[in-house]
Amino acid sequence: MPDNPFPELIASIVPLPRVMPPVLGVGAYLKNALCLIQGGEAWISRENGSLDSVEAITRFQQTAKALIGAAIMKPLAVAHDWHPDFYCSRWAESNGELVSIGVQHHHAHVAAVMAEHGTEGPTLGLALDGFGLGERKEAWGGELLRVDPQGFERIGHLCEMPQPGGDVAARQPWRMGAAALASMGRGAEIAIQYADQFGSGMLADLIERQVNAPLTSSAGRLFDAACGLLHILPVASFEGEAPMKLESLVSEVVVDPQGWHIGEDMVLDMRPTLARLVGMQQIQGANLFHGTLAAALLDWSKRAVSQTGIRQVALCGGCFFNKVLRESLTQGMIDEGITPLLPQQLLPGDTAIALGQAYAAALQIKEQGET
Repeated sequence: MPDNPFPELIASIVPLPRVMPPVLGVGAYLKNALCLIQGGEAWISRENGSLDSVEAITRFQQTAKALIGAAIMKPLAVAHDWHPDFYCSRWAESNGELVSIGVQHHHAHVAAVMAEHGTEGPTLGLALDGFGLGERKEAWGGELLRVDPQGFERIGHLCEMPQPGGDVAARQPWRMGAAALASMGRGAEIAIQYADQFGSGMLADLIERQVNAPLTSSAGRLFDAACGLLHILPVASFEGEAPMKLESLVSEVVVDPQGWHIGEDMVLDMRPTLARLVGMQQIQGANLFHGTLAAALLDWSKRAVSQTGIRQVALCGGCFFNKVLRESLTQGMIDEGITPLLPQQLLPGDTAIALGQAYAAALQIKEQGET
């Protein structure tokens, strides 16, 4: 690995496939880190934390200043998330010295893995996480993308479900269980299934009237729905706690070959599996959900490979911290002759976003310069 010239500032250095334009990526809202491309290397800063406190924002500002100050080749541009309300996005767009380039969150996830593997595309990517702003300001999070130096194409996504209460649902999985019931036409069961949860009696009506229940394609919320239906931590202490508990219950994965549906529009619908979870024992449900989801994602990927001729698929986003899902899907892809690309130096979550932003923007700049 390359020597680290600034160990107090830089957490890791990722070698790139060739010399790239110098670009600064300012990272995600959660688990924020920055990335500066210098020649054939990407310098990844130490994590600043989530940008929801004065302390984290101050660390972000200091890190950005220090990286720019340490640069041998001053950045030509700053790459940032599409979300206009994130502090890092506002900082990038208000920095008058550098051109700002927006990079969609899941595009950045895929591009980060591409950077680590030294590929410039085209590449397919499964980006599975909690949230990222979409093309029309939708809540994305279960995305099948095609990425190349020109940008990305959304080939498919998970079937959308309501997210009752908005962000609150990420810490109250019972709400996503209720959303799953409503999306299956079983809203009348919500008040019975979740009688011990305040507000459950009116939730079906609120979902039906689309009151504070935005649609989401999030894989993180799909996991929460499974937890909610199985009554695993109906109210969690933090986002992801219930899915972690769900994973810990897996004893042996089970696949229901009728547990999903993929439409001509490449929307992956897991509601047949969710329907089976109602009333099921937790361990049995954990086995069924993990095995069937991995099989469905493999089927989805095979169809995308058939459509595009691209046989490498980046696996990225926080849902791939799940070892059961990651290993089941990876082995399935290998058996089918598909090359899974997994994060190497960096983690699958949001600390890698800055690398993806910088790499995607650098590819775009280089492509424009060569055409």
